[in-house]
Amino acid sequence: MPHLDESVLFGAAYYHEYQPSPRLDEDMRLMKDAGFTVIRVGESVWSTWEPEDGVYDLEWLAPVLDAAHANGIGVILGTPTYAAPLWLARQLPEINAETRTGHRMGWGARQEIDYAHPAFLFHAERVIRRIIARYADHPAVIGYQVDNEPGMVSFSNDQVFQRFVDALRREYGTVAALNDAWGLTYWSHRLSDWADLWRPDGNAQPQYSLAWRRFQGQLTTTFIAWQADIVREYARDDQFVTTCIAYDRVTADEERLTRALDITAGNPYFRMQDALALPNDAEPEQYWTSQGAWALVTGADRMYGTKQAPFLVTETNAQAIGMPWVNEPGFDGQWRQAAWALVSRGATMIEYWHWHTLHAGAETYWGGILPHSQQPGRVYRELARIGEELRIAGDRVTRLRPDADVAILFDTDSKWAQSEHPSLSRDGEPDRRSFQTVRDAFARGVFEAGLQGRAVHAAQLREREPAAFAAEVPVLIAAGFTIASDDDLRWLRDYAAAGGHLVVGIRTGYEDEQARARLERKPAHLDAAAGVWYDEFSNLAQPVEVAGTEGFPVPEGARGTLWADGLQLDGAEAIASYAHPHHGRWPAVTTSVHERGRVTYVGTVPDLALARAVAEWAVAQGAGEPGWRPSAPTQSVQNARNARGERLHVVHNWSWEPSSYPLPDAAEDVLSGERLPAGSELRLGPWDVRVVASR
Repeated sequence: MPHLDESVLFGAAYYHEYQPSPRLDEDMRLMKDAGFTVIRVGESVWSTWEPEDGVYDLEWLAPVLDAAHANGIGVILGTPTYAAPLWLARQLPEINAETRTGHRMGWGARQEIDYAHPAFLFHAERVIRRIIARYADHPAVIGYQVDNEPGMVSFSNDQVFQRFVDALRREYGTVAALNDAWGLTYWSHRLSDWADLWRPDGNAQPQYSLAWRRFQGQLTTTFIAWQADIVREYARDDQFVTTCIAYDRVTADEERLTRALDITAGNPYFRMQDALALPNDAEPEQYWTSQGAWALVTGADRMYGTKQAPFLVTETNAQAIGMPWVNEPGFDGQWRQAAWALVSRGATMIEYWHWHTLHAGAETYWGGILPHSQQPGRVYRELARIGEELRIAGDRVTRLRPDADVAILFDTDSKWAQSEHPSLSRDGEPDRRSFQTVRDAFARGVFEAGLQGRAVHAAQLREREPAAFAAEVPVLIAAGFTIASDDDLRWLRDYAAAGGHLVVGIRTGYEDEQARARLERKPAHLDAAAGVWYDEFSNLAQPVEVAGTEGFPVPEGARGTLWADGLQLDGAEAIASYAHPHHGRWPAVTTSVHERGRVTYVGTVPDLALARAVAEWAVAQGAGEPGWRPSAPTQSVQNARNARGERLHVVHNWSWEPSSYPLPDAAEDVLSGERLPAGSELRLGPWDVRVVASR
């Protein structure tokens, strides 16, 4: 069976039980011919595993696993807990999730379950144990996926609310302590008894909102860890346990969610065709499907950053992904580009959703590898090429450690707080993705500057010495880090003192762990190190042009958007200013030496031109000019190191127009074995990607 250290696993979710006619042998033949080494099965069909209460059918999957094993294909076996059978819904209607108190979701979709309910957990544990006990010893099974894309809804069921009250009582001890922590004197919200706590439906208090979101996140984390513990009672030592994450699900706290799992697995979906083109000045809103080559790459960086380790792609685009009115299968070459982009940032499995396009159900037009005719076509041929390339590359492209010129802080608490009470607005409407809007602006700038980014969580920074992290990653961006503890902010300050270049963005250090506005001068605990402070800020209804200085060149037309902090210099140097009769009184970007390092403050949400300039300048001040960067505006270059000590370079051309890339060092083409001298031209066709290794 395939192993994660030997090659990148390659395959698809496979649902033979959904096929309108039996074709197991033909499917396996086509998979083997396409270079498949893995399939994922079983996670969506509880009512097939247990058609009636306590009545099990466990043998239907055996022929699939037997056939996979006979063809050298490993299997990831899923637990079916995200789609409850209707007999369970009928017997236990109270397990239906309530999105508002007393308002049940109803049935007919999926993930409608309050998975904190003891009655649901009883039935879930029973079916999990039956399935895993039956197949744990099957030689095809290489790992397990518990549940599927957890965290879709926030539960307002009475049972969940009562547990929330109990959790608050254990944390705070007394209502007086909660009153003080949440500032409940405001609007006469002081509690005299725990029974006074109001339901979340009409809540307007930020402190309550954040506590409620954290509690919901803990329910999801606990549920996944509970399943993982059950599965491990049966799993062999050579089998892994994971779940597949749909990033930005409302109650998925990604860093905590994966602590109980062996490896991160995620489902990056992205728009194809012209949405992947470079250059591309469009700034479309990101959603569960990302838009832009930069978003695909930085999304992969986020998956790597979840555990700071290689990850699995459990689902990604086969054909069109979305509703029946969204049909954008890739141009020739784009599947290769996406697969190699994900691998370059640490993916050690590429698995498509899914093998055959469904003939019934809500996802009938979420195109699989095979079309409705079940006959292999263009998509199959495109993916078969990837399978062959991954086979040739072997262990040279698995378990990669991506380079990192810049670390970019991701913080779930800040994301949640800014979702409930956003700072930013668009066209007068609140931007519920305010945290992501700020962070994405910098992440895109890093990508467009041809630099290598890495996502890092505050909890992961706390586990590192600031000096050691500064030596490893020369630039750290902390933007939108609204919900930060004193220790978190001091860690950032110490990172700069130890020699790192800290780039601070808006809202960082403004609120404490309870979402209370801080008493300290802003940015709290960073003002002296940054040599700048502010006590006034403004939303920007229209972008404002920004001019740089001789030491900080900014492209003409660069702009600050959405927000401006009223920065006051206190030892820092102003290196960019607003061209505006009012906002021009304040600098847009400042910088200050702090002991062995530097703190740069960006007081706005930078547009692409400004964000790129900030990224390039910040890295140049610290580590200097990195090598292996794009040579044309249609290109990107991702760099990583493999277990052999080689440096892998994945060079993309995101365009219809061919381009060439002059090699900074001598290299070897990983897929052809050709030796390439330094300075030679690496030629790329339309929508092409080349993979080379250097020493």
